[in-house]
Amino acid sequence: MSVLSNEWRRSAATRRRLRAEPLVLALLVVIIGLLSVAPFGRLIWTALAPQGMPDVAHLTRLLANRRVINATLNTLSIGMASTLLSLLLGTLAAWLVALTNLRAKAAWVFAFILPLMIPPQVIALAWLQALAPGSTLAALFNAVGLPWFSPGEQPLYSWAGIVLLLGLHNAPLVFLTVRAGLRRLPAELVEAARISGASHGQIARTVILPLARPAIFAGATLAFVAAVGNFGIQAMLGIPARVPTLITLVYQQLNSIGPGALPNTAVYSLLIAMITLAGMALSAWLGNKRDVRVSGSPRPWHQTLGSARLPTEIAAWAWMLLTLVLPLSALLTTALTRGFGQALNWQTLTLENFQQALWGYPAVRHAFFTSLWLTSLAAVVLTVMALFLAFFLSWQRTRLVRGLWFASELTYALPGIVTGVAAMLFFLRPLPLLEFSLYGTVWIILAAYLSNFLALVLRPTLAGFAQIEPSLDEAARLCGAGFWQRMRDILLPLAAPSALAGTLLVFLTALNEIQVSVLLVTSETQTIGPTIIFLDEGGSAPLAAAVGCLMIAVVLALMLLASRLTVRLPQGVLPWQA
Repeated sequence: MSVLSNEWRRSAATRRRLRAEPLVLALLVVIIGLLSVAPFGRLIWTALAPQGMPDVAHLTRLLANRRVINATLNTLSIGMASTLLSLLLGTLAAWLVALTNLRAKAAWVFAFILPLMIPPQVIALAWLQALAPGSTLAALFNAVGLPWFSPGEQPLYSWAGIVLLLGLHNAPLVFLTVRAGLRRLPAELVEAARISGASHGQIARTVILPLARPAIFAGATLAFVAAVGNFGIQAMLGIPARVPTLITLVYQQLNSIGPGALPNTAVYSLLIAMITLAGMALSAWLGNKRDVRVSGSPRPWHQTLGSARLPTEIAAWAWMLLTLVLPLSALLTTALTRGFGQALNWQTLTLENFQQALWGYPAVRHAFFTSLWLTSLAAVVLTVMALFLAFFLSWQRTRLVRGLWFASELTYALPGIVTGVAAMLFFLRPLPLLEFSLYGTVWIILAAYLSNFLALVLRPTLAGFAQIEPSLDEAARLCGAGFWQRMRDILLPLAAPSALAGTLLVFLTALNEIQVSVLLVTSETQTIGPTIIFLDEGGSAPLAAAVGCLMIAVVLALMLLASRLTVRLPQGVLPWQA
């Protein structure tokens, strides 16, 4: 009798182990379906059928509106022009870092990547203050007798200003992809070209650039998508300059009309998504138009700069001084003075703005705490989801699992404001059975974070699982270990460092983001990202600068913390990793 009882218990335990994996997968399907697939399905349906039935005439009239056409053309032209600038700067930087003997590469790469991690609205605010009539740069120009802009003139409030800042901000995206492509360039090909008498220019034109073409087009895709979906720079420069884009059109309509504008903004959001996907498809087609696979050793080629080494290093660090130190120092100067445009001296120096940002201004303090706990909760939940989804992607890559992965990647690739509109449409009505709406609460922001940032933590987690030997999991299975036991004792400890890196990346991104939450915040559910724009629009430039400086300090602290994990992480998990 005891033998039968033991056998029954063992069989029951086996059944529970077999049920665990399908249950976890089903839970992932439900969560990703509700957070990503269903909201975007609702967005498409609302755009095509605002009254419940397809209305082609209404859609045609809306798209033929002169304001929409103008915003679409501006979006396309700004996206393409800024992408070209990002390509030039990012490819040149990747060349210097990957192929030359430039010294202090790690520090330079960290400085070059830093603007990408800083919120774009803070970058825009810093540059606005760096080029203001009362700035240090203006005083320097006046001191040497060079002309500067008049008091009422701001050159960044223009189409060219938007392109300039977007190009600078997204250049690190091109740098990351092109650097990875150049590192895979076999040295034998370049050496053979040199032996054949090819000059440096010929080698670059006929060998290096053609082989790096897929990486260059991949970087162009990232830069274009980021430029089209960058709300912070487009809003802070485009709205005052009266240069409308689709993303600012969505923001202004929802701000002025409210939820009643959702049918129209759904069309604009769908148009933004279509432009983004078209840019990705075109880049993929151009990048794969010719097969550039080569055989050879993975030994990379390095170019010695020779006598040009020191001038090149001076120019590289001068670029950092101009594009990073200058705007951030202007931001800090404004934060340390009593009024915008004042020179920093002992009479004007004050810490009052930082005191107001941390303790004296309830709205800012509330936004900090809201962002902190929302981001922390989102990072923890996404890390757990990514660990289990990475398990299925690594060991059981079925069509369903690949579909979940595709949904997470697509949601991350689309501009955050599209996610915000989709979340508003889906969660505006009361939830079934629960009879309450998430709209106007912090939970709709959390839902949008979970939808938008899953891929960000999933990528490094997948890299961690790729380093785990599959035989470990198979051996545990043969020994009778269940799903939870294998995850707890074997897989999670080995994948934890990579997952933690993904957690920090999510925290860095979500804490300061604006694209996703700018449409979802209310006076009671404010987050720190949109606060910069609201303070600047309200005329509190010094306070906005202080908040921006605090956000940069948090970014730096988190980047340095993540860098401490470098020795335990797979290569390339951190963007600034050497």
